[in-house]
Amino acid sequence: MLDLLIKNASLPDGRTQMSVAVQNGRITAVEPGLDVPAHETVDAGGYLLSPPFVDPHFHMDATLSYGLPRVNESGTLLEGIALWGELKPLLKLEAIIERALTYCDWAVAKGLLAIRSHVDTSDASLLAVDALLQVKKQVAPYIDLQLVAFPQDGVLRSKGGVENLKRALDRGVAVVGGIPHFERTMAEGAASVKLLCEIAAERGLPVDMHCDESDDPLSRHIETLTFETQRLGLQGRVNGSHCTSMHSMDNYYVSKLLPLIAESGVSIIANPLINITLQGRHDSYPKRRGMTRVPELMAAGVNVAFGHDCVMDPWYGLGSGDMLEVAHMGLHVAQMTSQKGIRACFDAVTVNAATVMHLQGYGIAPGCDASFVLLQARDVVEAIRLRANRLRVWKKGKQVATTADVVAMLKIPNRPNSVAFTGLHQNDY
Repeated sequence: MLDLLIKNASLPDGRTQMSVAVQNGRITAVEPGLDVPAHETVDAGGYLLSPPFVDPHFHMDATLSYGLPRVNESGTLLEGIALWGELKPLLKLEAIIERALTYCDWAVAKGLLAIRSHVDTSDASLLAVDALLQVKKQVAPYIDLQLVAFPQDGVLRSKGGVENLKRALDRGVAVVGGIPHFERTMAEGAASVKLLCEIAAERGLPVDMHCDESDDPLSRHIETLTFETQRLGLQGRVNGSHCTSMHSMDNYYVSKLLPLIAESGVSIIANPLINITLQGRHDSYPKRRGMTRVPELMAAGVNVAFGHDCVMDPWYGLGSGDMLEVAHMGLHVAQMTSQKGIRACFDAVTVNAATVMHLQGYGIAPGCDASFVLLQARDVVEAIRLRANRLRVWKKGKQVATTADVVAMLKIPNRPNSVAFTGLHQNDY
């Protein structure tokens, strides 16, 4: 007898009236009309059964800190970085952990079961690193949480930046990050890319670089990242996040750049909600959209994913952990409104993002983990259009959330019940 049988489900690839059989946390069969005994049988009613949502780019150490110690009035990236710098000396381990766990509650209730979070390593105390390593262990039954060692203040620009990053890796952070466009010069930025990729190669780790998060068309660190990927044999292990300068580059240079990215196997993550908010702030009119060239990258054969990036933090005061909201914004900003384009945006928050994170056992096929979300929509287009309700969420065959949890939030065992975020006082930082 099966552990779980889900009947009459629609799948993201367009198949309908499908049954998914689950035994010991894994999918054993995906067939039309399968009807066999199971301890639990769920009739999906024709609704969409999708693999869980994946966020390949987030900042969990800063999440839910909006308004601490003040609000980003200009709405710019640089004020957000400065504001985070003001907040860091005031942070407390317990408060970082509680905010992160609260966000993880939100994520599970939204069917978001895998997150790659950058964690700031610029502070010599590595307080945020220690906090998120604890969070990673605590949420492991529900969320695959990957951590990126991220030198927010610049690995060469900040005192002890290289040593702090290496210490974070020694403690268990598994991905090497960077921010070359925030180094003092273009040359220093290129040097940081080379250095960080060499560290990753020496340690056998992947790379996820904040790359060219700028309106400056001459910010071209993605070119250096593709070169170092090839030089060091890191193909398939490197990601460039943001890459917003590409929206301002001339088409001739981009015609050279796109094949370089594709050849190197570097993936790209756009962050539609944040890119459309932070970029173009110094423009008058017309204002640039800010997001990188998503359809062009996809057409060139590059794996492109969407990240949420920020939720209620110094850079962005909105957000709820809903990756369908991310996909919805992405298709608008990229003008990917064809049926094919909308489906590609759904892939950008599911299968493409899972590829970035190298998730094993991801998908709806025999042998995959029985982790999925039942959406109140008939297909992926309707799911994005409606930002569909999550009716049920499963992790390896166990139900971890239902529709009611979107409101009440999932209560993770072995910790106090969460409460909806309402803001924190200064002594709670």
